[in-house]
Amino acid sequence: MSESREFCPRCGDAVPDRRDPLPGEPRGRDALLCDDCYFEDFDLVDAPDRIEVLVCSGCGAVRRGESWRDVGARDYTDVAVDEVAEALGVHVDAEDVEWGVEPEQVDENTVRMHCRFSGVVRGTLRSAEVMVPVKISRGTCDRCGRIAGGYYAGIVQVRADERELTPEERAEALSIAESYVADQEADGDREAFITEVKETDDGPNIKVSSNRLAQNVATRITEALGGSFESYPTLVTEDGDGNEVYRVTFAVRLPRYAAGEIIDPEDGDGPVLVASVSGRLQGVRLATGEAYTSDFEDANAPDADRLGTREDAAETTVVTVEDENAIQVLDPVTYEAKTVPNPSFVDADADTVLAFEHAGEVHLVPEA
Repeated sequence: MSESREFCPRCGDAVPDRRDPLPGEPRGRDALLCDDCYFEDFDLVDAPDRIEVLVCSGCGAVRRGESWRDVGARDYTDVAVDEVAEALGVHVDAEDVEWGVEPEQVDENTVRMHCRFSGVVRGTLRSAEVMVPVKISRGTCDRCGRIAGGYYAGIVQVRADERELTPEERAEALSIAESYVADQEADGDREAFITEVKETDDGPNIKVSSNRLAQNVATRITEALGGSFESYPTLVTEDGDGNEVYRVTFAVRLPRYAAGEIIDPEDGDGPVLVASVSGRLQGVRLATGEAYTSDFEDANAPDADRLGTREDAAETTVVTVEDENAIQVLDPVTYEAKTVPNPSFVDADADTVLAFEHAGEVHLVPEA
């Protein structure tokens, strides 16, 4: 009785029975070889002779293919480890693979990567060691090149209607722009950057890398500080396909009045301390302490006289509380005792209050 067995197609030796390969496993001639013949040409690791890495000297981004990528590496050794990990290949038959790498810094631009691998192949533990030199070259990525060249596509101009911007408004507008652009960068948009911030007497001009970015910055500034914006495109060139390329200025106009201003609307009910200008103007009536809301959207602010700001108010002494409607205080300018309306925001037991004098009249102001 003859025995039916498989034989190695290279050396002719009999090989033990094997299970049928699973879907996706190799079915070619190598799968039929005996272990000795199989391991004669076997390489556990496929490694390149050398790896060259182009790193942007400005931002540390790494060139991969036709694009630049932010890798977030702490130093160039981290970059070398990542690049070697991308380039090395482990044999498809290997299971339970473990590997480690030990970098050797040769000089500023060269790192030798000593890599050790182990894995189980055909039930046998196999190991391999390879050394891959990594050459670090420095260049300039597209983004850093544009920044260095002063490139911009959109401008956000922040101004106020019929007044100067307050220092707080200037600072907040810039903070909004910088935070939004930083968030876009963090989300992987390498084309998002601020080229220049130019401070003028009227307000800041913020140059950014794209019209989309500029529009989103303008939107966020008006959402936070009120007001509105308009866009003014200017044709600057044509691209390689003949399409017109526009640079767009987004003119942000903050509301006519700012939070903290004291104004006197033309409605006969007395001065108002402005509290908010986002949407409709809101504040507090100084005579009564009642809430005030303008009938107009902030783009159509009410006509009012500007009397001053909260910073103009000074602490003064309460002489006597006459009744719930009147209180006597010292004029913060002349120190004369004057009777003024007693608004709801004044504590009945207060010894001092904040007072604001304008054109001989004294108005009490709520604490901040």
